[in-house]
Amino acid sequence: MKRPTIADIARRAGVSKGAVSYALNGQPGVSAATRQRILAIAAEIGFNPNSAARALSGASANAVGLALSRPARILGIEPFFMELISGVEAELSARSYALTLQVVADTEAEVTVYRRWWGERRVDGVFLCDLRIGDSRVPALEELQLPAVVIGGPGHTGSLPSVWSDDAAALVETVEYLAALGHRRIARVGGLPGLLHTEIRSTAFAGICRELGLEQCVTVPSDYTGEEGARVTRRLLSTAARPTAMIYDNDVMAIAGLSVAQEMGLAVPGDLSIVAWDDSALCQLVHPSLTALGRDIPAYGAHAARQLLAAIAGQPAQTFQDETPHLTPRGSTAPPRADRPTDP
Repeated sequence: MKRPTIADIARRAGVSKGAVSYALNGQPGVSAATRQRILAIAAEIGFNPNSAARALSGASANAVGLALSRPARILGIEPFFMELISGVEAELSARSYALTLQVVADTEAEVTVYRRWWGERRVDGVFLCDLRIGDSRVPALEELQLPAVVIGGPGHTGSLPSVWSDDAAALVETVEYLAALGHRRIARVGGLPGLLHTEIRSTAFAGICRELGLEQCVTVPSDYTGEEGARVTRRLLSTAARPTAMIYDNDVMAIAGLSVAQEMGLAVPGDLSIVAWDDSALCQLVHPSLTALGRDIPAYGAHAARQLLAAIAGQPAQTFQDETPHLTPRGSTAPPRADRPTDP
């Protein structure tokens, strides 16, 4: 079957193609009754009306948006977002909704995309990711009255509902575990500075290290890529008082760090213990397998999708706390060599 055209609508409605164009684009030149008849015929034959016609008819876009201010190459290699999107898609598809994804240069461009999507009725709501402290996108979305759910938190979401998990508690558990093994020099390779979850993790890390009286604890920011994770690891392991344990803010950087340690002749976990954040399948495909902080990320995405669909339906906004990431010890962590009992 060929794609329906304006000519098909004009023929069935008994009007000119110009009248059909006026009706579909919300322009004057046709009566209200004729406009409604044309829109009804367009819907009946499966003609895809443009955004102006959708706005005029009040029809739902049956789509939600996700704009990300991250390099596209990072999204292609980071398992977290792929798993998150899989969970979102599973929930949306069950409700016949589509996900519109766009990569943007910065937060200003992201707000521009939201304004265009909402003005053109391309989406019925959006997800807001990579929340920042004092995030300018939050008041912009509140002003637009565009249904939105923040993936992240807690706090700094204004009146917008959010889905979040307790990263601070997870990081405290990890440092306490490493300290119990005997580690006193712990380094963390963090994510992008300025992101709320990065700051929450950094604050929690510094606080628990002080509380436990650990000798040397340092956080070095990174960008989630393997290249940057390797560079930061090489630098940290080249210092005189190198760390005996390292925590990475994603598994891609952790795997790069494992490779660097082996390149430098360090045994994992004998000379260096490694903990990854986000326990994807990658963590168990390397040797030794990586101790990791994990949670059900597809379920996290599904929870966010349910919250957004509820907001679109006009239900009261609610914030949902998801499960706290849990630590799964594997072969990449052990007591530091100097603290191990010597063989008889």
